[in-house]
Formats: sequence, structure tokens, C-alpha cells
Amino acid sequence: MNTIPSKPAWTWREGRRQRACELAQQGWTQQQIATALGVSQPAVSQWLHRLPTGGAPDWRAHLPPGRPPRLSAAQLAQLDALLRQGAEAFGSQGAVWTCRRVARLIAEQFGVRYHPAHVSRLLRRLGWTVQKPILRATQRDAQAITSWYHAR
Repeated sequence: MNTIPSKPAWTWREGRRQRACELAQQGWTQQQIATALGVSQPAVSQWLHRLPTGGAPDWRAHLPPGRPPRLSAAQLAQLDALLRQGAEAFGSQGAVWTCRRVARLIAEQFGVRYHPAHVSRLLRRLGWTVQKPILRATQRDAQAITSWYHAR
């Protein structure tokens, strides 16, 4: 019978740190360990410096510090689906999403307020890109410009 563990016992990074400790206990130098594991010597130095005196080392990976995200992964996926409907579907004039419009959409749909500058980071995470403005007027007449240019 196969059972799926709730979480893997080791990540490859945790295993690499444990291997560095084992090699250090066998008398390897930090530079030899770094070369063998494909890391820098300062990284090995930090790992070995963090070893507790006595007791078993804790090799588990720790979550990065910081505030947890306000939108869950499911909400981000839902936001992406909402954005694909277009800005006009949510009462905006024009089909272009701006950071302010997206911030308003997030507040209405999820009850979470974001500064428009942070909304741009969320959009990049979702794979949306900033739209560059058109530098030329769309109603310009290329033929009239060419004839004026040659008439000079």
C-alpha cells in the first residue's frame, strides 16, 4: 500500500546542508565542501556557523520573513479570470486596465485594499505586462505626411 506523506522529509537544499555538516565532521575543509556541493565557501561557512552546540541541527527550510499575502493563490487565479473579461465589463470606459482600476476591482471583489503601485507587482506575478502608450496619433494620415514632406 502506497501512502503519500503530508510533506516531504527533505528538500534538496536541506539535504545539501546536512551533507555539508557530514563532510565537515569527516574533516573536509570548507573550500572542499563548497567545491563538492557546487556552492560558495561563504555559504558553507554560514551553514557550519549555524550548527547548534550539541543536539541535532534543524535543517528544515524556514518560510521567508514578512507579512503573509492578503490574496490567496485561489483569489489571484480568480483575479486573473476577472481581468480577462476586460475593464469594460466592470463599468470602466475603455478596455485598458490601469493599476487604479485593478485596485478598485480587488477592493470590490475581495474586500482587500492595495496601493496602485503594489497592484503593478501583483499584475506582473500574474503574467500581465504594462501597456506602452502609442506615441503616434491613430488618426494620422501617412499619405498626407509623405506628400507634405516631399513638397518642401
